[in-house]
Amino acid sequence: MRKRNESVTVEHERAAAAAAAAVPGPLDKGCSLRHSLRLPAAAAEGMKRPLGRRYGLWFRLRKLIIWLLGMYIAIPFLVKLCPAIQAKLVFLNFVRVPYFIDLKRPQDQGLNHTCNYYLQPEEDVTIGVWHTVPAALWKNARGKDQLWFEEALGSSHPVILYLHGNAGTRGGDHRVELYKVLSSLGYHVVTFDYRGWGDSIGSPSERGMTYDALHVFDWIKARSGDNPVYIWGHSLGTGVATNLVRRLCERETPPDALILESPFTNIREEARSHPFSVIYRYFPGFDWFFLDPITTSGIKFANDENVKYISCSLLILHAEDDPVVPFHLGKKLYNIAATSRSFRDYKVQFVPFHTDLGYRHKYIYRSPELPRILREFLGKSEHEHHH
Repeated sequence: MRKRNESVTVEHERAAAAAAAAVPGPLDKGCSLRHSLRLPAAAAEGMKRPLGRRYGLWFRLRKLIIWLLGMYIAIPFLVKLCPAIQAKLVFLNFVRVPYFIDLKRPQDQGLNHTCNYYLQPEEDVTIGVWHTVPAALWKNARGKDQLWFEEALGSSHPVILYLHGNAGTRGGDHRVELYKVLSSLGYHVVTFDYRGWGDSIGSPSERGMTYDALHVFDWIKARSGDNPVYIWGHSLGTGVATNLVRRLCERETPPDALILESPFTNIREEARSHPFSVIYRYFPGFDWFFLDPITTSGIKFANDENVKYISCSLLILHAEDDPVVPFHLGKKLYNIAATSRSFRDYKVQFVPFHTDLGYRHKYIYRSPELPRILREFLGKSEHEHHH
């Protein structure tokens, strides 16, 4: 009887233990309860990822900011130590736009009445030249050689020597469009790439650019007879133009007129006003870091000084919305010229183009008023020439 009661008790205890194991109570202090309250491993990992990602982005951003700040501070010292860098930024002769054009073939740019020459101003220097004849000679010019084009300079049409600005080549789009406009108005247009630009051979310098222009001017005068010869400079080319014309006036062989499109006063004031200088304009020692190296490189392009020694008619064209050479610099140059004693017997004219026209730095050729402006101004210059 006792064995039977003991077996029943043992079975009862086993059943109670099994039930307790199957359904643990809320007061269970074992590991099973704590384990059931833990988050799954995937969920915990998901929470860590956004935190890690945000930290990684902030680390990279901070690293970029420190790097940019370091570069911002280092560049002025680099320019000061290597003035040649600033000279390259002034000339930008290494920028050849448009790319992949053959400067030996001006007809590829729509200039079917243009001949390509090569002249040699100095030993080891060769410059590429384009000569576009007036519209009246277009038909006759087809298929003609260089000799015919040179002789055509002696025809009864005035000649414009065009001096382009920095960057690009004589085949630049806006330059080609201006050649077409001037040609349609009855002018020979002679233009060239300074040494170091385009396919011209040599190292760029202000002295070299001016000498190249002088060589081409003399080459034109040797072939054009008594026909008027005008100098047209654009942007940096205005600095070359006033250098050239000052020298011509000093040797008493002035051109018949000087046209300056988008001119500045001098290269230091232009560099200070250029869009590229905005981020450094208020940098301590801006002049010492950025402007003095330009002067150290022998680059001045002092239009404001040159006009005091020029004795010929002067026309200045400038767009009010010019973002590269600010309008106020062109106006300032005009005011200097207009009060200069050297111009007292000559016409000095300033023509502004309103912001609404959108001509900016290089699209004045689009103006429908340009033919009238040139006709009225150069007509008077031609009269002075013959007189």
